[in-house]
Amino acid sequence: MNRILIAGLACWVFISGLQAQDAQAKWDLRRCIDYAAKNNISVKQADVQARLSRLDVDKAKWAQYPNLGFSTNLGTQWGRSIDPTTNLFTTTQLLFQGATLSAGAQLFNWGALQADKKIAGFNAQAAATDVERITNDISLSIATYFLQVVAAKQQIKIAEVQLEQTRFQLGFTRKKVEAGTLPELNAAEIEAQFARDTTTLVNAQASFSQAVIQLKAAISLDMATPFEVEIPEVEHISLAPLADLEPAGLYQVALNAQPLQKVNSFKLKAADESVKRARSAFYPTLSAFGSLGSNFANSATEITGANVLGSKPTTNFVTVNNVNYQVFQPDIQVLSQKRSFGGMWSGWGTQMDQNFRQSIGLQLSVPIFSNGNARLGYQRAKLNLQTVENNKQQADLTLQQNIYQSFTNAKAAMLRYNASQKSVEASQKAYDFAAKRYEAGLSNTLDLITNQNNLLKAKLDRLNNQFDYIFRIKLLEFYKGQGIKL
Repeated sequence: MNRILIAGLACWVFISGLQAQDAQAKWDLRRCIDYAAKNNISVKQADVQARLSRLDVDKAKWAQYPNLGFSTNLGTQWGRSIDPTTNLFTTTQLLFQGATLSAGAQLFNWGALQADKKIAGFNAQAAATDVERITNDISLSIATYFLQVVAAKQQIKIAEVQLEQTRFQLGFTRKKVEAGTLPELNAAEIEAQFARDTTTLVNAQASFSQAVIQLKAAISLDMATPFEVEIPEVEHISLAPLADLEPAGLYQVALNAQPLQKVNSFKLKAADESVKRARSAFYPTLSAFGSLGSNFANSATEITGANVLGSKPTTNFVTVNNVNYQVFQPDIQVLSQKRSFGGMWSGWGTQMDQNFRQSIGLQLSVPIFSNGNARLGYQRAKLNLQTVENNKQQADLTLQQNIYQSFTNAKAAMLRYNASQKSVEASQKAYDFAAKRYEAGLSNTLDLITNQNNLLKAKLDRLNNQFDYIFRIKLLEFYKGQGIKL
């Protein structure tokens, strides 16, 4: 018993350790996307629809095979009714049973069953691809939130550097003030700047926390779950050269790679088969059938004997040698009694054998007039095909517009990022000169603070432009079918 307890405790400790390790593991973009793909409600619902569509495929396949069924009935009847074994009227109470084994199969229906199978198959492929489409859309959304987290983290670093620079200047200024070489006003101005930089850092940290909350919500993660984002080095994020993402070629690739375009292609094929299926309603259908069956019936009473009481005249006469003689009939008293339940089943095997019947044949169904249903169904199928074609054309046009717009945005983002990089370099140089002049006593604190704030704004602008450029390139890579990765 002690060994069992020790072993159980060891297993519990081991499993708890694995769970704790998993909870403490950092969340990179890939893990966020994988978790969302398994837990997002929209993805789950799309997966259910895909499985329902696969059931329709199985149903269409089985519809091509013959059907076979067995039926039986058991009951009692009284009053004036028909004996199921003789088809004659009777007033005797009966116990009856019937059994039938029947089969049927469509031999020729102008390809209707084959069309149903193809339609179900294309719809199933569209539903399965739609799961991929929704997953991709969610992945793109998660990548946006993830980049917001990374950008917010970078803003914290910039604010920390800014605060540290102000702290250094405050210490330097305080020493100068204590030495009597600078007025107290200089220290007060630097302290005010230090307070503003502290506020900037607090705001950056709050923005980071808010971005993390939005990311957790996007991946459907419980807010109470420990969550630490693995922040990639921005310089190490791989980006495809913009020249390799030329929109015309990218559009041709996206037509075959994007899930929405695949979904529309499958829907178009299904709609085309639906037209063929609707056309088959104009033509005859040939089917084969066959059945085996038998009946049993027995009265609720049985004859136990008879007594001859004599004879009695009838209304009939017989003429013999021109003489009419009245016909008499025996006066017989029939003796009967109620059967037991077991006795009512007497002769079951014999009757089922004697009443055994078989049938086999062909059935031809020719549509002559169906209140216009066949014609209207065919016209509706053709209009639905046109609708699907229009939807596909509109989706392809929208895709092309999005790709060209994204390429233009990426190009503009690259130019803005390059310009902001030069702005940071110029602002850094101006700040360095201002700091040296301030330390040498050749400028006032206002010039120093102004250059420092200009440097902070330039760095934040560069950061925003950098992540905007990263997102634009990642979006083009997404259209190229490379997925979302950092």
